[in-house]
Amino acid sequence: MKAAILMGSKNDYPVVERAEGVLKAFGVGYETRIISAHRTPSVAEAFSKGAEAEGIEVIIAAAGKAAHLAGVIAANTPLPIIGLPIKSSTLDGLDSLLSVVQMPKGIPVATVAIDGAENAALLAVQIMSGKHPELREAMRKYKQDMEQEIILADKEFQEGKE
Repeated sequence: MKAAILMGSKNDYPVVERAEGVLKAFGVGYETRIISAHRTPSVAEAFSKGAEAEGIEVIIAAAGKAAHLAGVIAANTPLPIIGLPIKSSTLDGLDSLLSVVQMPKGIPVATVAIDGAENAALLAVQIMSGKHPELREAMRKYKQDMEQEIILADKEFQEGKE
């Protein structure tokens, strides 16, 4: 099982690195690449057309500003694409979010929050869990653990108020 994480610029890596950590925690293999929709369009096209043959099951595409990377990749592959808008210095990432989420009919891109790397990776795991039952069980445990953390935090909070 393998995912790809693409970023439009090496400046996106501090956000993307968090997605790598989640994939690693779930035992999902991944490759991370710098591919620009605007500066390396032929590389973007070649990557997206060859990704399935390379065993990639889901692609996370992280980009800021115009953020067309996810759409360009989605246009060239049948694989599921998760858009990860990156906060830009100009409009706090709203420009990136709108560029990723407003895809034309026929070019779907699932989109997470601005800088939402962890959720992008978790969504990738959930998508792959349809094919890999061990990921479904790991995701079930992750959600149960998250629930228990909140229950414990609430209990500690309530005890601290007394």
